[in-house]
Amino acid sequence: MDQCVTVERELEKVLQKFSGYGQLCERSLEELIQYAGGLRREILQTENQDGDLSGTISLVMTQCCKRIKDTVQKLASDHKDIHSSVSRVGKAIDKNFDSDISSVGIDGCWQADSQRILNEVMVEHFFRQGMLDVAEELCQESGLSIDQSQKEPFVELNRILEALKVRVLRPALEWAVSNREMLMAQNSSLEFKLHRLYFISLLMGGTANQREALQYAKNFQPFALNHQKDIQVLMGSLVYLRQGIENSPYVHLLDANQWADICDIFTRDACALLGLSVESPLSVSFSAGCVALPALINIKAVIEQRQCTGVWNQKDELPIEVDLGKKCWYHSIFACPILRQQTTDNNPPMKLVCGHIISRDALNKMFNGSKVGIWYVCIVPDGVGISTVKKVFDIEAMVVSEMCFHASSGADCGALS
Repeated sequence: MDQCVTVERELEKVLQKFSGYGQLCERSLEELIQYAGGLRREILQTENQDGDLSGTISLVMTQCCKRIKDTVQKLASDHKDIHSSVSRVGKAIDKNFDSDISSVGIDGCWQADSQRILNEVMVEHFFRQGMLDVAEELCQESGLSIDQSQKEPFVELNRILEALKVRVLRPALEWAVSNREMLMAQNSSLEFKLHRLYFISLLMGGTANQREALQYAKNFQPFALNHQKDIQVLMGSLVYLRQGIENSPYVHLLDANQWADICDIFTRDACALLGLSVESPLSVSFSAGCVALPALINIKAVIEQRQCTGVWNQKDELPIEVDLGKKCWYHSIFACPILRQQTTDNNPPMKLVCGHIISRDALNKMFNGSKVGIWYVCIVPDGVGISTVKKVFDIEAMVVSEMCFHASSGADCGALS
């Protein structure tokens, strides 16, 4: 992140110079235009019958030409200074970022199957962004076959989002009404907030829309139980229609940020109905890679410098822990209390009958009679074997079930060495 801050600092300097240079150019040229225009009018007024210019006018014109030349030279000099600032940005990028990242790549990563998966992720990303022509071109060039049913939801969602960005609510309202049952099943407030925004747009029309606003208020009836206070506020604002909502205690209803919020809410709820994540998997992976790449390049350089071969096998693990931030936390991480290792897809967490969770490798070693350090095992009834163990998919949910289990179970746990 320090490298990004350094480059950003240089970039801000350039932008400030661009802004100052633009203002200086505009002001200088405007002054020259006014000066030259005044001189022209003066010449036309004092011109002799023979068309000859007086010595005073000639001197003034000479001074005018010199002023124009000096101004142009100064603007050119300032423009040259901006070029040097732009070049410093490029040097800062070269200094703080490594252009060659092949050292942290994995040989043979993009085989046929992996390449196909990457192309599918890219096509989905372009669909999400509304870049349908780019997605279709990629499908043709890569030989992917995308069913029309996969494309249609993204087309509709992008059409609705584009309408919301220009404050047109009708397409989003029609979509919300048609999907009301599924939205209510996931406790979504999208439809109510869309009706609320439409009602506020009617309020902005003043007393001319009073009757229509009262009629439209009937749409709030299905949401009265969960949004009673919000509906009361909307109804109370009708009293101030004559003097204007912007001059009333209800001016907060006109906050422009709620249009950006409704776009985010629509995207979140629509993606939930389609079984998609709110953010594109490609953009999330790219952001995570940008965070992790500097640390991986540094550790790779250290490994090569110290000739520590075999420290990083580049398969399914990293040599160091990379903190991607809470925004990249999508599931819990479980570490086996016996082997002190994080579980993976090949070594998942397993739940014993007593409620304890250990890794599959630790479970296999336990039943094979291996002894590694201090084994924390459970004293369970005879006849309980490995077939009774269950694979765990959600650690957080298992915490609740384990607490409930121990509250009602008589299983005894102990420590054996």
